[in-house]
Amino acid sequence: MRILELTNFSAGGCGVFARVKAESALLKKAGHEVMIFSSDLEKGTNKRVPHHDSITNIPIQRFRARRLGGESYMSWSFQDATRAFKPEIIIAHGYRHPHTLQALKLGRKLNAKVLLVTHAPFGRDAQRSSLSRFAVSLYDRKIGRSTLKHFDRVIAITKWELPYLKALGVPREKITYIPNGIREEFLSSKKRKESNKLIYLGRIAPIKHLEVIIEALVLMKNKSVVELFGPAEEKYLHILQKRIQKAELEKDISIINKKYDSDEQIAALDSSRYFILPSLSEGMPQTLIEAMARGKICLASDVPGNSDLIKHGRNGFLFENTPEALAALLEKLQAMNQARRRQIQRAARASIQQFSWKIVIKKLEKVVQEVSVRSAQ
Repeated sequence: MRILELTNFSAGGCGVFARVKAESALLKKAGHEVMIFSSDLEKGTNKRVPHHDSITNIPIQRFRARRLGGESYMSWSFQDATRAFKPEIIIAHGYRHPHTLQALKLGRKLNAKVLLVTHAPFGRDAQRSSLSRFAVSLYDRKIGRSTLKHFDRVIAITKWELPYLKALGVPREKITYIPNGIREEFLSSKKRKESNKLIYLGRIAPIKHLEVIIEALVLMKNKSVVELFGPAEEKYLHILQKRIQKAELEKDISIINKKYDSDEQIAALDSSRYFILPSLSEGMPQTLIEAMARGKICLASDVPGNSDLIKHGRNGFLFENTPEALAALLEKLQAMNQARRRQIQRAARASIQQFSWKIVIKKLEKVVQEVSVRSAQ
């Protein structure tokens, strides 16, 4: 079966593309012919990337994009290339984006089934201006309500999205919960000796609210050693560096500004006992799932996405996203005994077994088969 994956970004540190990349490889392994279409912009920068590429032997075709507002809202024309590929299934990633609406129109013309993977865009008011909040609300009322129900299946990556989708008029039978998966190497039992270091891995960007860590350490007598690891947005990196310098925390907080592969990520996670994710909002936080898979004691801001995964005090800890709350939690962890730490770590690993790609891809293939059977009837 010919399957087309549509996503805004196929370069840079992008969580959506991480899913596209993994599921494309597994769909290809299952015998499908897969292509990836995206914009020619790199996530996190204004750089343009080559229009033709490949990953795990899956061709990627990129199209010149024009930004319409914000980082991810853009227009890119892929209609002619889609007609040439003649997909039987189109998997469009990202609700409220022009390419997903174009996918719906193309699906009708080409008699292809169109699946929408939402990527949890709801409840993100904390990061939006009043104008953006109005635009989102208007889109949902005027466009979302009239289009969402026409997708052959709407795939939610988190359970907390389900009430939003129902409120937008999507029939229950068209909604399927399929989370992002994690690679098997994260579920392996090989580990290195841990230190008491607190680590963050992921894109170093304002939405991750990493400055709260700096402000929390200022309040603490016994400072935690912190490592921020990942590709950084340049302006935000300078802001963090200045704050660290002003607080005289250069010996306590280090920033490693680089892209990393899965081996580097696992090595970094295994070197530390604690993982932190202080985001202002999250959809389905992939790095948090991966950290839990490695048996880290995870601290995460109490927002949907994080709270979907962490049950406070059982398999990790949630905190109100303020310096005072984080400092109090860090001091509590410093006093935790070894038996309690191991209990939390075991519970973290056990709670994310469901996110193995072996399980996730079976759910996606089932949906593909279901919509294909209905098309043939």
